[in-house]
Amino acid sequence: MKACFGWSVRIVALFCALFAFSAAASAQSPALATTADNPTGKIVAQVLPVDLKAVDPEYIRSLMHTRTGKPYDDAVVNEDVRRLLASRLFVPGSVSISTALTADGRVTVFVKVRELSGTIQEVRFIGAQHISPDELVDLTQIRRGGPMNPTMNQLGRTAILNKLRDDGRYYASVELVEGGTIADRNVVFQIVEGPVVRVKGIEFRGNTAAMSGRLKTVVVSGSALIPGFVTPLTPKLNPTAVDEDKKKLLTYYHRLGHIDAMISEEIVPDVNDIGAVTIVYHIAEGRAYTVRNVRIEGNKSLSEERIRKVTAMKAGERYDIDVVTADEKRIEMLIGNAGFKTFVATEKFADPNLPGVVDIQYRVVEQNKEPDRVGRIIIEGNTVTDQRIILNQLGFFPGQILQRPQLERAKFNLMRLGLFDMEDPPTIEEIPNEFDSGYKDIRVRVKEMNTGMIALQANVNSDAGVNGNLVINQRNFDILRVPTSLDDLFSGKAFRGGGQEMRIEAAPGQIFQRYAITFREPYLYDSRYGLTASASYFTRQLPEYNEERYGVRAGIDYRFDDSGTWRANFSARLEGVNIHDIPYWATRAITDDAGQSTLLGLRAGLTRDTRDSILMPTTGSQVDIGFEQVLGDYQFPLGILEASKYFTVWERKDGSGKHVLATRTQVTVMGNNAPVFERVFAGGIRSFRGFQFRGMGPFENQLAVGGTFAWINNIEYLIPVLANDKLYFAAFVDHGTVEQSVTIKDYRVTVGFGVRIAVPALGPLPIALDFGFPIVKSTMDQRQVFQFSMGWGFGQ
Repeated sequence: MKACFGWSVRIVALFCALFAFSAAASAQSPALATTADNPTGKIVAQVLPVDLKAVDPEYIRSLMHTRTGKPYDDAVVNEDVRRLLASRLFVPGSVSISTALTADGRVTVFVKVRELSGTIQEVRFIGAQHISPDELVDLTQIRRGGPMNPTMNQLGRTAILNKLRDDGRYYASVELVEGGTIADRNVVFQIVEGPVVRVKGIEFRGNTAAMSGRLKTVVVSGSALIPGFVTPLTPKLNPTAVDEDKKKLLTYYHRLGHIDAMISEEIVPDVNDIGAVTIVYHIAEGRAYTVRNVRIEGNKSLSEERIRKVTAMKAGERYDIDVVTADEKRIEMLIGNAGFKTFVATEKFADPNLPGVVDIQYRVVEQNKEPDRVGRIIIEGNTVTDQRIILNQLGFFPGQILQRPQLERAKFNLMRLGLFDMEDPPTIEEIPNEFDSGYKDIRVRVKEMNTGMIALQANVNSDAGVNGNLVINQRNFDILRVPTSLDDLFSGKAFRGGGQEMRIEAAPGQIFQRYAITFREPYLYDSRYGLTASASYFTRQLPEYNEERYGVRAGIDYRFDDSGTWRANFSARLEGVNIHDIPYWATRAITDDAGQSTLLGLRAGLTRDTRDSILMPTTGSQVDIGFEQVLGDYQFPLGILEASKYFTVWERKDGSGKHVLATRTQVTVMGNNAPVFERVFAGGIRSFRGFQFRGMGPFENQLAVGGTFAWINNIEYLIPVLANDKLYFAAFVDHGTVEQSVTIKDYRVTVGFGVRIAVPALGPLPIALDFGFPIVKSTMDQRQVFQFSMGWGFGQ
């Protein structure tokens, strides 16, 4: 009997243990108690939250993806449970969902929850003076009548404090006076805002390898324009920006080879002004490391010798994290070109017996044995832009070996189009192919932006006076997408999406004016050919005559490679020219060409451009060769050769502060019967400094008659003056000649100096101020020592 009783006790205990284990297991995962017979796939009749006291049922339904009229799905229901728990309105683990079948075969979904006990009776923000109550409620998401949730209340306190700190109130404090426990009924915040604190100055201490002026260009925190002088415009102290400063400074020192560098900040209050501080960054630079050895391991598809040819970090050089990172990318690109998915992990090994020396190891990890190929190309997000415009920029096609570096180049090409949002740039990713693992589908996602622009600018220079410039430009034009409805017009789809460019320009001015309309198709019939067509009207007042010119141009260009380094171009122009208001003392070199003339020019050219920048190049070169045969009322040939070369002579350790030597030469030769309005003239800030615009060349009766041969050379040396590279000193020598025949009789030389001022608010082109002094000139040349050029504008 006792034995039977003992076994009964054991069985009951085992049953209780199993029941407890089952309950514990169910509490660890979303509670899903489905009572209906196989509800999966059946249409949901309604969603019914039950056992609610304070929370609105509609709010619960809004959080769920299980909706009336949609098929029931267990996976979606599980996500709904997690989403409801994440709202922090309910006791953890208290959300459960059950179902019941209706008479018509649909499913009723029951949502059972247990709300956090108690509701908020009152929300108070004590001490807030510069943030409105409505803004504080939106910031904290805590409202009267909502559930009492201490965790949410603490998060609200942090949100208020962060807001005050972001507003520059560095000494602000926020205390949760009431609402910290589940038993509380009110939520009360005690806020001490404190003054707005502004940055009086930024200092660096302990730095010897980098000058303070350069370090100031690295940090993002701003300071008083005049150090020590605080105004309402002085930047506010932002702790987030200070943290970012330390990261940027540390990265900067790693670029200089200081691997052990450490950065700490000190906020120093001003003794006379509680609202002013100085940020002091204490820098422990450590020693600069030199690379002893560079090892490459793990490579299987390519030899070590082949990989070493693309690495720039060499033994004996200063360690530079930027160079190492670039090496990683180059190795990945090299192996990725063969279709192998690869990543490179870099390790540094310091030798304790050799201070200041480090070994670098590039470990290559190849993730596939056979090269992958391109599967489908899936494009998403282009609601206006034609799909072929995007395909033209990719450079790969289904079936070919997947060259992974091409994915990065394709992203760059898409961004360069200027059709997509730079804040949310295009992405290109490989995804598994559902049929064959050896093929990878490519998904391209873009976010279109407004590609239209209306800009109003003003330009001033010593050659052409003051000019206005109104530009209307559409970079995603489609000449064939005519509107078929009013909706096409109002939605912005009409004449858009073809990747073409339409530009309308009006430039009225004192001395000259120009009006033009230009159309460009960069990928004619989805090829490497581009088409450009334009019509223009132009007038200019000159001492010799007034010129009026109008006409049309059309051109075809061909890109020999995807980068556009080499281009060939063929163009034609048809122009009408009217020369009038000629002075009575002008010679026949001018008067013979008076009146109306018609010109037809046929041109062929070849261009090679490897400059690293169009606006401020520091390396590379540009060569442009062109030949034009002019027909019509005047018939003559015209040949032009122009070449520029840029050298970086010196730079700081971090790659900034480049001293640039720039050289340029231009040779122009044309037939002797070319009219005066087509001949070559020189002089001016972008031609030959030290002389007036068109103030150098053959003259008759003190009027410029131009030449048929010109050889103009410019040599310029740019030296940065400021640590932020916004101000340059320039020294230059211009030399050359303009002659009436292919000969050199009157060779001129100008030496001078100037400054280049980059003001971001005034546009991308720098302000140029030059002083040129001709030391060799002709008797009739017209000098002009000071010349300048600048532009500014606003647009959208």
